[in-house]
Amino acid sequence: MADVTTTTEDVFDDSYVEKPGPSPPVQIVWRNVILMTLLHLGALYGMTILPFVSSLTLIWTGVCFMVSALGITAGAHRLWSHRSYRASLPLRIFLAVANSMAFQNDIYEWARDHRVHHKFSETDADPHNARRGFFFAHIGWLLVRKHPEVIDKGRKLTFEDLKADSVVMFQRRHYKLSVVVMCFLIPTLVPWFFWEESLWTAYLVPCLLRYAVVLNATWLVNSAAHMWGMRPYDHNINPRENKFVAFSAIGEGFHNYHHTFPHDYATSEFGSRLNVTKAFIDLMCFLGLANDCRRVTHETILARVQRTGDGSHKSG
Repeated sequence: MADVTTTTEDVFDDSYVEKPGPSPPVQIVWRNVILMTLLHLGALYGMTILPFVSSLTLIWTGVCFMVSALGITAGAHRLWSHRSYRASLPLRIFLAVANSMAFQNDIYEWARDHRVHHKFSETDADPHNARRGFFFAHIGWLLVRKHPEVIDKGRKLTFEDLKADSVVMFQRRHYKLSVVVMCFLIPTLVPWFFWEESLWTAYLVPCLLRYAVVLNATWLVNSAAHMWGMRPYDHNINPRENKFVAFSAIGEGFHNYHHTFPHDYATSEFGSRLNVTKAFIDLMCFLGLANDCRRVTHETILARVQRTGDGSHKSG
């Protein structure tokens, strides 16, 4: 099993004070702007040909979506960012491969930025600070240079658990190649080779459209789930409970709960409801590939609800 080391680097730091004075000028990363524009144009074109795509290709697209999503939710997020459960070597390898299919930076970088996000949420040190608006929190943060505070605070956190994980560091060393193979070649070539789908259709739908949908589903956690919904666990923080995001991001939309109890492997009080990721981790536990899932007791949840909730809580 993976190292049982837990982390406190994802605990909100309420002592952090933003530096006074004007914000630094925004520096646009034009390469990212161009690539994201081309990706979304390709995905939009892929949507127009969906009625003419074979059923096998549509099923394959769904499989690639689910694998990609799990690489983020069960992998980079719940396992490596928060250490909320332990995974065996075979499961860690699968999640690392799935993470490469998702192509959202390597595990080490993703977990690093996510811990900084939790520790300095909604401040200049938050990589996708939702106070800067929906567009910035959703995709804009990837189109500009990071705020100096994000870089500074990120350097001050320790990531020894990630550095000690051989799977994480192997993926980091070979990330570009793994992305080419898993995000682009495999989704495209499988339909073309096995059931003679046209190469163009296979590239547009299981590859580009699937990739764009996974990206936007993940980004909604940073944007919509920080803006719209209830705050039954802590009304003092911005993250919300958003069922649409929970559905689209296979369980990551119970965001007020998650920021209140970041170490809970379920990221939700309500089990596997709208939470495919929890069901997947539970299955891995049943198969002996995962264990030591960290959970918050019902008594702790109710105590927190009574102390800081907004009155919208409905337990069940």
